[in-house]
Amino acid sequence: MSSEPRRTLAAFVAAALAVLLLSSPVQAATPAERYADAAFAATNQQRAGHDRVRLREGACLTGFAERWARHMARTGRLVHQDLQPIARRCGLRMAGENIAYGYSSGRSVVNRGWMHSEGHRENILRPSYRLMGIGAARDRHGRWWTSQVFGRR
Repeated sequence: MSSEPRRTLAAFVAAALAVLLLSSPVQAATPAERYADAAFAATNQQRAGHDRVRLREGACLTGFAERWARHMARTGRLVHQDLQPIARRCGLRMAGENIAYGYSSGRSVVNRGWMHSEGHRENILRPSYRLMGIGAARDRHGRWWTSQVFGRR
């Protein structure tokens, strides 16, 4: 193919991609997604600072964490969920969970909350975990409720 048809084809492909990108509505992350993303990043920063491998998101774990955060926000009860169904449905050998409420950001729930509690800190830094899912939800008073679920296949 000579250079002129190649340039024409490249221009056509670029124009087609631009039309697709501009016509597709880009949805902004919800406040709950931003909160969870910040907690996810803060958790991995803590792990990196303690020579632990970064955790990957487990979609199955995220689904359980999101549902549980909404449940706690709706009921106003800070209680752990049963991890056996999570382990079974997500194909895990082990699972753990951190929960919290009242922290204004995803970073603060990790850095000012869980990292200052022995059991929660242990979950965050447990070397055997490889997967994580986080869910956050606001209650009718605007308080955040958070569930962080860990796992290993």
